[in-house]
Amino acid sequence: MADAPKTDPPAEEKGPSKRALEKARKKAEAAAKKAALKAEAALRPKEPSTAKETSTTPATTAPANVFAEGWLKRVYEEKPVKNVRTRFPPEPNGFLHIGHAKAIAVNFGFAKHHNGVCFLRYDDTNPAKEEEIYFTSILDIVKWLGFEPYKVTYSSDHFDKLYELAEELIRRDGAYVCHCSREEVNRQRGGPDNRAPRYACEHRTRPIEESLTEFRAMRDGKYKAGEAYLRMKQSLTDPNEGNPQMWDLPAYRVVEKNHHHRTGDRWKIYPTYDFTHCLVDAFEEISHSMCTTEFQQSRVSYDWLLEKLDYKVAKSEEKGPMQREYGRLNVTGTILSKRRIQMLVEGTTVEKKNEDGTVSTRTIPPSVRNWDDPRLYTLVALRRRGIPAQALLSFVEGLGVTDALTEIQTLRLENAIRKHLERTVPRQMLILDPIKVIIEDMTPDDEAELTIPYDPKGTIPGERKVAFGREVYIDRSDFREEDSLDYFRLAPNKVVGLYNVAFPICATSFSKDENGKVTQIKAVKASGEKPKTYIQWVDVATAVPVTARQYFPLFKTDSPNALDWKSGGWADDLNPNSEIVYDNAVIERGLEGLRKEHESKPSGASDDLVRFQALRTGYFCIDPVDSKDGKVVLNQIVSLREDKAK
Repeated sequence: MADAPKTDPPAEEKGPSKRALEKARKKAEAAAKKAALKAEAALRPKEPSTAKETSTTPATTAPANVFAEGWLKRVYEEKPVKNVRTRFPPEPNGFLHIGHAKAIAVNFGFAKHHNGVCFLRYDDTNPAKEEEIYFTSILDIVKWLGFEPYKVTYSSDHFDKLYELAEELIRRDGAYVCHCSREEVNRQRGGPDNRAPRYACEHRTRPIEESLTEFRAMRDGKYKAGEAYLRMKQSLTDPNEGNPQMWDLPAYRVVEKNHHHRTGDRWKIYPTYDFTHCLVDAFEEISHSMCTTEFQQSRVSYDWLLEKLDYKVAKSEEKGPMQREYGRLNVTGTILSKRRIQMLVEGTTVEKKNEDGTVSTRTIPPSVRNWDDPRLYTLVALRRRGIPAQALLSFVEGLGVTDALTEIQTLRLENAIRKHLERTVPRQMLILDPIKVIIEDMTPDDEAELTIPYDPKGTIPGERKVAFGREVYIDRSDFREEDSLDYFRLAPNKVVGLYNVAFPICATSFSKDENGKVTQIKAVKASGEKPKTYIQWVDVATAVPVTARQYFPLFKTDSPNALDWKSGGWADDLNPNSEIVYDNAVIERGLEGLRKEHESKPSGASDDLVRFQALRTGYFCIDPVDSKDGKVVLNQIVSLREDKAK
């Protein structure tokens, strides 16, 4: 809330006296203390907050629609067709990461906004790196985010037609077979830095029929990988000569591991992305082909090939697909590169050249359990960690879409997730590191079954039954062996309240094990006294044992991409405390009620996890992988907001 405007007192008036200022200060402190006590009281079952929104409450401002304004609006205005058709075309050679969430939201959302359709197209032109697990995971993630593809298609659906068009391109003098080595091709294209003079391949002028014969020889297995390429005869001298996308890109190559998951051993040659993508866009009648800005230079070659094969009219967007590029989404403090994540998942062996010229080898073991390890930012990992799909999608859309790179900090993402969870998940009492407290003067009449709302503010409907007996667990962080003036939780001879319990308690003594660790606290009721704070607890007799995992950044630095990945220096920056596991944690029996409610709902939902807010600890979900055979494993989704007043 904005501060009230300040005004200076009239010149003829004197300022308030010291006595008046002191009185005002004490009044303000009393009001603040009263408000704090009122907030604590709202957590008790007999005093839940019943405040409801009234007609005078200002309405929440609706978020801007990224598809109705800004960059995406201008894209549509360039080509305002009636039948919008878009596509999301991932390579099935790895798991999607958080940056792909933006690509999914843009392509599917754009089509939905204009009552069009969006294809999920697998760009499966590199059989050496494609596996079935990636195909399955990609479709699963798209559906998890709430989208249903109009059709699921494959670039391999069009291998026959693509081959025919490759021969047609040769006949039109738009392609030739090249036998140069990769090093020679790089020299032709200006050397390692693209600054040396460029020159044409010696095979560029070979007769059309000769290129056709050689291309068919490639198809029939005459050449091994690297011995022959079909290259597009683009331009080395026109106004686009500064664009490497026009320097005779390869259209087809021989692949060594050529067994394809869908076409088997039929093909020994496979088309490149630059040859395939624009043509399949045309086959599927895509109207708006949207991709990230690293493909901006590719637009020239994209249009060139379509025009060369009559799928597009030069300098016109009316016929054929229109490519436009938006800025990708990056998250600081994370690794999104498939190759680097693979090092974390599988481990790696690296070589380092020493100052004396010798080479040393270093073996780095796996740093995470798998691609869905909750410390990663792959979408399968974020889902397993418990981040709701709708929260992630809303966050991505809220960032907006432009042609500039969007780089966000993980804290910003966590704040958005936390805000969503605060309004949608029930509360539970979870003790990570329990100590038993025995309330010695409790009688059977004091024991009770409490009815506690899932949300003391009343935003989230529902309630649960919680047992309260003579023995309870509290968290080790809520007890000190020696009291101090700035400490308000439990300590010897100190009074503290228990959430939702009618009376506070006072610690009278405690015992330790042989290692000096507190194992048990004895206390008595402190009825009539007003505690300064309340702590959470779990009834010993009905406690549910769980394993709870808290997550922190995987790397110590905020810029892990800048680390030494070639010789393994990145491994020295790994955070040894990125995952903290509490094997002896306990939670109230209300968790069982949440699980039963969850099981009673129709299965197959896109966001099918049990989530809750653990008081004073964070937001958690039941891990869907490791929770089995009666064992409950919890993943912390995000922490609670930091309370600077504590």
